[in-house]
Amino acid sequence: MKRKPGFKFLMISLCLVLMVSMFSGCSSDSTKQDAANQQTEQNQTSKEQDTADSPSAELTFKPGTYTGEAKGKEGALKLEVTFTEHEIADIKVVSQGETAGIGDAAIESLKEQILSGQTLAVDAVSGASQTSEGLIAAVEDAVSQAGGDVEALKNRAVKKENEGKVEQLEADVVVVGAGASGVSAAVSAADQGAKVILIEKTATIGGASNLSWAGKFYNSSASISDGLKVEVEKEIAEWIYNNHWRVDAAAIRQYVTQSGETYDWLAKKGYQTTFLNFAGEPLHVLPSYEDRQPLLRAMLHASVEQNGGQVITETTAKELITNESGAVTGVIAEQSDGTKLNIAAKTVVMATGGYAANKEMVKEAFGFEGVNGGLGQNIGEGLKMAWAAGAKVPDNFGGQMLHQTLARATDKLKEQYSAFEASYPLMLTYLPNFMNVGPSGARFRDEAATLEAVAAANTSAFNGPHHLVIVSQSQLDALTKKGMNGVHAPKLPGMPPEFYAAFQEQFKLDTPWTNAQQIFDKMVENGDGYKGNTIEELAKNAGMDVEVFSKAYNNYQAAIKNGVDTEFGKAKEYLEPMSGNGPYYAIIAEVNNLGSVGGLLVNTEFQVLNDQRVPVKGLYAVGLESEGVLFNDTYVGNGVGIGYSFTSGRLGGERAASEALTAK
Repeated sequence: MKRKPGFKFLMISLCLVLMVSMFSGCSSDSTKQDAANQQTEQNQTSKEQDTADSPSAELTFKPGTYTGEAKGKEGALKLEVTFTEHEIADIKVVSQGETAGIGDAAIESLKEQILSGQTLAVDAVSGASQTSEGLIAAVEDAVSQAGGDVEALKNRAVKKENEGKVEQLEADVVVVGAGASGVSAAVSAADQGAKVILIEKTATIGGASNLSWAGKFYNSSASISDGLKVEVEKEIAEWIYNNHWRVDAAAIRQYVTQSGETYDWLAKKGYQTTFLNFAGEPLHVLPSYEDRQPLLRAMLHASVEQNGGQVITETTAKELITNESGAVTGVIAEQSDGTKLNIAAKTVVMATGGYAANKEMVKEAFGFEGVNGGLGQNIGEGLKMAWAAGAKVPDNFGGQMLHQTLARATDKLKEQYSAFEASYPLMLTYLPNFMNVGPSGARFRDEAATLEAVAAANTSAFNGPHHLVIVSQSQLDALTKKGMNGVHAPKLPGMPPEFYAAFQEQFKLDTPWTNAQQIFDKMVENGDGYKGNTIEELAKNAGMDVEVFSKAYNNYQAAIKNGVDTEFGKAKEYLEPMSGNGPYYAIIAEVNNLGSVGGLLVNTEFQVLNDQRVPVKGLYAVGLESEGVLFNDTYVGNGVGIGYSFTSGRLGGERAASEALTAK
């Protein structure tokens, strides 16, 4: 018979009481009472344990269906939650606008966990933490309306159905991570005849490619057909030069010369991209967001699964298995239901997506404290497993893909205003016509840097965790009357298309900015910007040094008056006049980090190297984990991240399969 927790402790205690009684010659009433109290406490503990183990114990609700609402990642999330007297019976989504394949998958996963466990103590789904938190909050709202005990539900432990169960699996190649690089590696390896097992910690296939816009495939058949042919040698030479020669020239050459083939490879697999001549850059726009995951799953089915392999989601790799000689021979992983998988393999491919969601790791490696715009599940587990198995930490470790500017005000404003109005502060962070200062109040760049995503992001990040965009009353009045034409914007803000998709028709230079003053005042009220009737008051309210900001402002005013920026060389046409009368506003602008760059040193076979720069036998890496060979200390590119992910996956999967099949 299985005893309750604490039974052994109770018996020892009772024995000690009896021993004391024997030595004293009698048993006191107080000793008897102590023993009785201990028995009562033990019974209570057992009762509490039984309650925690019983899914519906102590739950009471007012039967009915209630509407719960909360904020998700992309907007309001509304649910209808049905209760019986003792159970959450059903959860239906009334409306939501979460990212296809990521947010909606998180919703389905959490619904199942809440209903099966009758608990709110569920983990946020990796990669969709904001969506997860929104769904849980919406259910909490409904529980409160139904008279339920929210705290009791949040404290009910979730029991993993198969905790302690161990399964042994075997494959030629194991791929860890099912983003663009992992899927490509798995498909490519399977096409070589390898039995492949692909594991992914989330319920989603596609990773960051589900959020991306376009990939760069040099001299693809579509690019050549359109008349855009890149001079390969010139491109390679400039790439190496711009990264101060601290790169692997062979890796760059491989990507530039072989990425074009990836376009055709993907097209043959059914994942059709659309060529775009983006100011001379060969970009290939990915399929529609809702189609991406189904297309990748179809690729996996046709190659991996048809060849006897498996695609296992909601399974997290925990450790690389190595033999006595240090060769990697498999992976230990854990499924969401608690099942432990010991997967033996000839080769392992790491495609785990980096560590950009690990704030502490990013700050330590790069000193960056901005926003993680990538996926929440990318916290560096894959890198740490590989390092533990003997992989070298690259000399340039720490680089990040800083690629967009964000206005902190946007999300809260979207709850109160139209998407166009809510994006007023955001759009100004992309225009060169406004004064930019750092947290101290010092101006730090020629604001024309805002016209290029990488330049804008890196100049800001070098300056601190955020910067401030200064807007005067006269500029705000001009925006209200004539839109961005009123401040002589040279072109539309260079934001990613998904930033303005909801207001495409209004996204024009001549669209008046209705309610601009109200929007900016609400931004300040929400705590996402600052206001001051004077320059000194603005500096004080924004936490800037008054003297530093006043000096920077006066110098900038002189540049406007003279048409010459002696500090940063800003072009005269961008020196937009600022009135000498308040109020003045400061927009809090932050940098969006799309992902870490590198962490594992690889050769052109995508074999992971050790401290002696010799391959760790059996271990490969593709995608962001291996991308550090292309860049010095940070990402400088447009579409390279996705282009390299698909290309490195395609090539790395082939090489991993070749070694695995040779070893059979």
